[in-house]
Amino acid sequence: MLILRLIKESFLFAIDSLIVNKLRTILSLLGVTIGIFAMVSVFTMVDSLENNVRSSIQSLGDNVIYIQKMPWQFDANTPWWDYIRRPQPNMQDFKMVSKLTKSSDAIAMLAGTMGTVKYKSTSIDNITMNGVTYEYNRIWDLKIEKGRYLTNLESRTGRPVAILGAEIAENLFPDSEPIGKQIKYKGRKLDVIGVLEKEGEAMFGNSNDKNIFVPLMFVRNFINLNSRNSGSIIMVKAKEGVSNRELIDELTGVMRSIRKLKPKAKDNFALNQLSMLSQAFDGIFSVINIAGFAIGIFSIIVGGFSIANIMFVSVKERTSLIGIQKSLGAKNYFILLEFLFESIFLCLIGGSVGLLLIFLGTLFVQYGLDFDVTLGLNNIALGLGISVAIGLISGIIPSWSASQLDPVEAIRS
Repeated sequence: MLILRLIKESFLFAIDSLIVNKLRTILSLLGVTIGIFAMVSVFTMVDSLENNVRSSIQSLGDNVIYIQKMPWQFDANTPWWDYIRRPQPNMQDFKMVSKLTKSSDAIAMLAGTMGTVKYKSTSIDNITMNGVTYEYNRIWDLKIEKGRYLTNLESRTGRPVAILGAEIAENLFPDSEPIGKQIKYKGRKLDVIGVLEKEGEAMFGNSNDKNIFVPLMFVRNFINLNSRNSGSIIMVKAKEGVSNRELIDELTGVMRSIRKLKPKAKDNFALNQLSMLSQAFDGIFSVINIAGFAIGIFSIIVGGFSIANIMFVSVKERTSLIGIQKSLGAKNYFILLEFLFESIFLCLIGGSVGLLLIFLGTLFVQYGLDFDVTLGLNNIALGLGISVAIGLISGIIPSWSASQLDPVEAIRS
């Protein structure tokens, strides 16, 4: 009951300080508000960015190994020309990997080219046409809203059929049904057999809204799959129960055998997986978090001194009241806790204003700029926790000095 009474009286004193000395208190709390706003807003943006990045990474498949020419993480000890001279994965590699790999659930190949797609008088430039093999849909789930996916026969024979991204379908066929229509790409006609669900923008640009999917054998009309610049990728999905490490070990042996590499020769291919991207981003986000903490801590230090100053003023203004309380039997710890709680409440008010500004900012970013950002409970707890810590540190000396006042001298003052 005593603690509750202390908390109640301290809260009322803090509110009274705000009401009686509005300008002085607001200016003193400004440092805490700015500090909490700076620190928590950085953490909130980083957390939101990290969530968006990781969700985009996960959409690539966390149990898929990508056989490519270039690694996602470069070895500092390997000269860049060694990477340039590597051959691209080609159709022969794909066929042999499909034949020799035992730990895979699905294997697909992808190669892309860019150009202009047309329907009657409507055209769209810089469209990516992805040539894929039949099992591509088992690795990267293409959510088809209308129509169907490629058949195995269409994939093997390279029939001119196409699955359109949602944005392409909307622009080419704003008022009609795209299924069954014919579009033109670099002078060749393709029958539209499917339309994908709308995905929206993705962090890595891996949204399929502006892509077209066709059989890989059809794309051979536009690019040489055996060229060093074809950009082709072989994707291997692990069987259930098979780890990425086990699959990589097997694929390393398979690819070295296909490329006829000697035992001491370096690999002339790269086996990439999502953990490489995650590790790279972990370091980046750590640096940004440290920077955000450094930015906020200076404002918080200034805010702490401001709170200490206002508490010293509060002690001075209520010296005679402290003397009366002591003469009536109030203990030292009662006076100390009373002022300490007041300091904490003042800091919590300042911190809460900072958190409110961040919340309003997240609403603006989310609905105004169409970027998914949220103020998480962990960041709210962090902001309030730091506010309490500032209140404790800033208020301990003024509170201690108040508790040690001599009651007679205090009343006389």
